[in-house]
Amino acid sequence: MKAIEFDNISKQYRLGLVSTRTLSHDLNRWWAMNVLHKEDPYLKIGETNVRSHKGLSEYVWALKDINFSVEQGDVVGIIGKNGAGKSTLLKLLSRVTTPTTGTIKVRGRIASLLEVGTGFHPEMTGRENIYMNGAIMGMTKAEITRKLDEIVDFSGCERYIDTPVKRYSSGMKVRLGFAVAAHLDPEILVVDEVLAVGDAEFQKKAIGKMQDVSKGEGRTVLFVSHNMSAVKSLCKSGILIENGEIVFSGDAANTVREYLDSKTSHFSTFTITDAKNRLYNVTKDLEIISARMLSPIELAQDEPIQVELNIKRNLQSIKKFTIEMMIDNFEEQRIGSYISPVYTVPDKDTFRITMLVPNHNLARGKYCLNFNIGLKDENEYGFRDYDMVYNMLNFEVKYIDKKTKRPIQVWRDTWGTLHLRKAEITIE
Repeated sequence: MKAIEFDNISKQYRLGLVSTRTLSHDLNRWWAMNVLHKEDPYLKIGETNVRSHKGLSEYVWALKDINFSVEQGDVVGIIGKNGAGKSTLLKLLSRVTTPTTGTIKVRGRIASLLEVGTGFHPEMTGRENIYMNGAIMGMTKAEITRKLDEIVDFSGCERYIDTPVKRYSSGMKVRLGFAVAAHLDPEILVVDEVLAVGDAEFQKKAIGKMQDVSKGEGRTVLFVSHNMSAVKSLCKSGILIENGEIVFSGDAANTVREYLDSKTSHFSTFTITDAKNRLYNVTKDLEIISARMLSPIELAQDEPIQVELNIKRNLQSIKKFTIEMMIDNFEEQRIGSYISPVYTVPDKDTFRITMLVPNHNLARGKYCLNFNIGLKDENEYGFRDYDMVYNMLNFEVKYIDKKTKRPIQVWRDTWGTLHLRKAEITIE
């Protein structure tokens, strides 16, 4: 049986204003629809929602022509880049906002955890908020009371349960919010990036509870996350959203693979930095202008990683620097870093840095490089950032012979990301 059905759902926003319309727009809409008996003229305009570009239209489609259904008891992972439309989709499902076009059919009660503290009244205590949220979901006071001890125990907030929620930390709010949503017997649980706030202990409990909810209790879960490992382990199926449209749907593993593979489209040996690659609050006293991959994009495991950075000196008083290269996998997890000793800035406006890592020990897979140029502070525990750029260069490690390029060894993904090839073993 279908628990959720999205039929031709679109959501349009007007940029730059609190209101969605003006008097002239209202008159134009009324004339077209009531006098000329035509459809709403503003449904025909609007641009794809690409947040990194300014665009020409004042209308954007946060979602466009979304069609899918979810079976009862299914766990669906919704993934995509920031700004793709994932949270908008869940807000429409939770009736926080309404669609511009289309209909949504839902069978069962929905419990939503969209943002930290969503649905909580800051002046009310944790206990009072539990009862209020349960009442909103249509539960009786007796039903909530039966679940109260279990909710409080799961949240780990027992000491503060009679304290106003406004005094809770963000972690405590998300713990209590998830505990309420998961324990008040909803047929459909909607979770948006809850694992991004909680600590490691809470993340483990949350994933376990969502597995119990879906498998043991047969309830439906919609799960938005940037944690690809959690999506693969928790979800049966997945939906990939890009610029407000569904570009792929299938089982969770294939959806994650499609998302990660889409990031390889910008594989290049040379990259010039721009605003979306750069950390927003850097001084740029020393500025990373460009990065170049000197080693092949497809590496044999015993080939070194070699890169070249072009640096611009914008502040002449800067005399020293440290360069850091960070390696992430395509599931956006930090694998490792190299931090150099302190070097003297050359006496010129621009200079070049070449970095060579001979023994990286990376297992097969796709990786991206991030760079940070700065300087350690006097106590050597902090780091002053001159410039930091992300996702600059991508490469892939393969188990291939350097000369023949043929496979030489199989490495299972379950063995890990690092291939620890050398160890000293003593047998007595």
